[in-house]
Amino acid sequence: MRIVVIGGTGLIGRQLVANLRLQGHEAVAASPKSGVNAVTGEGLADALRGADVVVDVANSPSFEDAAVLAFFDASTRNLIAAEKAAGVRHHVALSVVGTERLQGSGYFRAKLVQEDLIAGAGIPYSIVRATQFFEFMGAIAATSAKDDVVWLSPALMQPIASADVAAALADVVTATPLNGMVEIAGPEKRPLAEFVGTWMADNGDTRPVAVDPAAPYYGIELDDRSLTPDADVRVLPTRFDAWLARSLVKA
Repeated sequence: MRIVVIGGTGLIGRQLVANLRLQGHEAVAASPKSGVNAVTGEGLADALRGADVVVDVANSPSFEDAAVLAFFDASTRNLIAAEKAAGVRHHVALSVVGTERLQGSGYFRAKLVQEDLIAGAGIPYSIVRATQFFEFMGAIAATSAKDDVVWLSPALMQPIASADVAAALADVVTATPLNGMVEIAGPEKRPLAEFVGTWMADNGDTRPVAVDPAAPYYGIELDDRSLTPDADVRVLPTRFDAWLARSLVKA
């Protein structure tokens, strides 16, 4: 199949493109770097010509409320229009577990708009909701710091390795459209503070960690359901300690 990956040069996109090419598909990494801009529509018609599947793993460069809504609204509408013109048979999008429970955040309100546009577009589709990535534990620590103390929620999370996300996406992309949603997560459910604290310790970050139920996660107060999947989640195999050991070796 010819598969166009929007956001194909990012963390997930480049791994997905590699996986699909190994399976023998013609996988095209589309991004502003390659002259394809879903927000403005630039290059979409040419990129989607002859495509069987379009996968949207692009993310907004800004998380400010108005900017992130504008990004997902414009890019999704442009993709849908270009896909209809090109006769694309399957639209796949990466989203986030807990999106409907995190509507206090402009980012997650924008993701819900994206999901609703896809579901109502009339194109066969699959939405893959993933939990937080292992790779973002450092970013969580950075955004949770105040006066050199890292304030973290004890709420449960079930994060996942980006490589497992890319592998699961490849399975969905090459299968029959779900016309619905599937959730994916890693194998371990533990407090957010424990995952981030472990990452900090293993990466030599000696700042003290304060665990507080009111500590915000990107501006949102969490509970144990906020970031955790439903019971029918597809669980991927990579454990956090194994991923951490490999990432430290690479570093």
